[in-house]
Amino acid sequence: MSTPTVGVLALQGDVREHFAALAAAGARACAVRRPEELASVDGLVVPGGESTTISKLAALFGLMEPLRERVRAGMPAYGSCAGMILLADKILGAAPVASGAQEQETIGGIDMLVRRNAFGRQNESFEAPLDVKGVQGGPVEGVFIRAPWVESTGERAEILAVHDGHTVAVRQDALLATSFHPELTGDHRVHAMFVEMVRSAQG
Repeated sequence: MSTPTVGVLALQGDVREHFAALAAAGARACAVRRPEELASVDGLVVPGGESTTISKLAALFGLMEPLRERVRAGMPAYGSCAGMILLADKILGAAPVASGAQEQETIGGIDMLVRRNAFGRQNESFEAPLDVKGVQGGPVEGVFIRAPWVESTGERAEILAVHDGHTVAVRQDALLATSFHPELTGDHRVHAMFVEMVRSAQG
């Protein structure tokens, strides 16, 4: 079984936790902060954090267009929480940038409309068991921290998990996104599913 190299976009957010989860899932994890580092990976994790900050830093580091190009070219990517927002084609509740005329930029790639902070503020964080399609062995414990949810999806996007009537996990081709943070639980099954997606893309 191959050991793919999976980058973690290391501009802001819970990077170390993704490193540990990817290693446990059989991948070689590395930090991605520059276009040349992005060019060397087989797949990419976009971590939780603050989506507006990650988006601004990606633009500042010259990463936004290379990220979009690699996603368009078929690079597997997984976004958790803020990462889900950044992999969405459209956002509700996006923070205005610059003069207010332009909304937050995303990498895009998944045909979905995501609502930022949909589950409430930091003090309304919660955990819930989730049945995630493609993950064997019983429910996944979902950690929701200022989490988004998916308002709607296009035809190519597959819904993998729902909580309280809201879509919280989606897959489209080689792209995966979750509202919740599996990297914080010690359960590496979601990351293992993503690593298999990376291996399939390599093959």
